[in-house]
Amino acid sequence: MNRPTKDLFDDSSMTFGEHLEILRVHLIKAIIGLVIAVVICLLNGAKLVNIIRGPIDQALSKYSEINVEDDVQDGFAEQLGFDTLFELFLGEPEKTAIDEETGEEYVIEEEIKPHPDLVKVKVPIEELTRALHKADPERFPKPEKPKTPGAESPNAGTTNRATTNETDQTVESEQAVPSRNITLTLQAPEFAQFQATVEQSRRAVTLNVQEAFLTYIKVSLISGLVLSSPWIFFQMWQFVAAGLYPHERKYVYVFGGISLVLFLVGAAFCFYAVFPFVLNFLLKFNATLEISPQIRISEWISFAVMLPLMFGISFQLPLVMLFLERISIFQVEQFKEQRRMAILVIAIVSMLLTPADPMSMLLMMIPLVFLYELGIKLCKWAPTASPFEPEAI
Repeated sequence: MNRPTKDLFDDSSMTFGEHLEILRVHLIKAIIGLVIAVVICLLNGAKLVNIIRGPIDQALSKYSEINVEDDVQDGFAEQLGFDTLFELFLGEPEKTAIDEETGEEYVIEEEIKPHPDLVKVKVPIEELTRALHKADPERFPKPEKPKTPGAESPNAGTTNRATTNETDQTVESEQAVPSRNITLTLQAPEFAQFQATVEQSRRAVTLNVQEAFLTYIKVSLISGLVLSSPWIFFQMWQFVAAGLYPHERKYVYVFGGISLVLFLVGAAFCFYAVFPFVLNFLLKFNATLEISPQIRISEWISFAVMLPLMFGISFQLPLVMLFLERISIFQVEQFKEQRRMAILVIAIVSMLLTPADPMSMLLMMIPLVFLYELGIKLCKWAPTASPFEPEAI
């Protein structure tokens, strides 16, 4: 005896033409939502482009920084780009400076951006006084040389003067008083042009006049599709759900939500963790080979869209394993026994889905290995009943 259900579709019976009519209605609603989302993204396209180009702008800005105070070569972590990974988990290191008067190191809390026409330079006081004396000897007296221990015997005999003169340079180099610096502010319109040129070298470029416009349209269309995707999937689900049983719809509710979460986690992991690490690693090679990179904005947009998509799809591994286990293609024990082979397959797939650099491959492979173990646990925790049986879930 069949048990009564409260299914809304129990009493529905439609012809093929009526199904097509309902499909047409849902498609029209989905297209209307897509158009509205695209228009919204077109109005905010500049902000979307800035968000997508954020990782490459930050990487180029960091790549073009010149440190003239540190003569020590980068260590092993910096050469391989692991310093970016440390910053991801530990945060960026604090910026410090040395007080000119006390000589103590202090933390720069907030960096004030100077006016583009102004440039601050540090000049040794001794050199400044010598230059002023040379320009106007009457107003500025000749600076006194710093005293050294080897220059305190002006009345010494002629026999010792030659030896003293020969050792004066060595004594001055070893025991000379450290020179003090003074900060001067210079202003000229050319400084703003120099700064604009430097800033332009830290940005992505276009190779033809229409590339920026086409990139704007491309980003707006893709963003509109992503923004309207929940509404589109809802309209598709409204049409498909009419032909499913309650237990089948419950499967979609449970695993569809898990799939969405895994996809978002994979895309976010790629955008906020993989991009900075991979870009820093790749740009290090440009610095090693003394090559100036010029990133084309259209190529970067394609890369920035496809790689998170690949990560989001690859993060579906636990659900794929659960699906294969439920249709009896694999068993949980087989997943455990073939773990080494699975890691090899994961490595090959990661190599195919990522760029040519090994770092992006490892950053996809390592999470997938953990997701493989999660898939084994999921096969144990989830019920083993077939989804095609009414008693399932």
